Amino acid sequence: MTSVFALECPPVATWCYMVSSPSTGTAYVVDAPFQSAATVMAEAQRLGVRITDILLTHTHWDHTADCAELQRATGARVVVHQADLYRLTDPMKHTIWPLPFTIDPVDEVECITNATTLVTPSGAGSLRVLHTPGHTEGGVCFVDDATRRVFAGDTLFAGSIGRVDLPGGDEETLLQSIRNVLFLLDDDYQVFPGHGPTTTIGHERRTNPFVGEGTR
Repeated sequence: MTSVFALECPPVATWCYMVSSPSTGTAYVVDAPFQSAATVMAEAQRLGVRITDILLTHTHWDHTADCAELQRATGARVVVHQADLYRLTDPMKHTIWPLPFTIDPVDEVECITNATTLVTPSGAGSLRVLHTPGHTEGGVCFVDDATRRVFAGDTLFAGSIGRVDLPGGDEETLLQSIRNVLFLLDDDYQVFPGHGPTTTIGHERRTNPFVGEGTR
């Protein structure tokens, strides 16, 4: 059985998730926000697990600021969609607005080029990768069918959807990603978003004011 450690990070309340597998002594991290690395590594040490993978739902700076630091400290594989790679390798060029800190580039990366099954070496089973562009070009959701979890990044929130007014965003693309890709999951899948509270696919399918029933 795997467990999820959730850490909400400044300055814009971005979630970092670490999924650990005590039986294998390993873990993977979903997104690496600013000031997440030290706390995540401390929790991994407390649990006695080794971080083997850093999986990025997309590459806006608030989800990747500590990625390079966490990779250096753990030697973990970094996985990102090819279409979002450019922000990871040259992050300070794509922050949209000036930041009071510097984000290091990440050069050793494994790229996703389409929807595929990502088998993590953490021993936590396999994750399906759903390409869900619209918030960014290479936005993805990581789905664990065994535990009925989906790590949705900024694709879908409780009662909302990701922003589409930033470079790489497109409203119609995002709506179609949610309706035609993410909403193919069963109602009971628990959604772990990039911001805000957890929710379920079923709840958002029924009530979300942007993509729920009756909004087409």
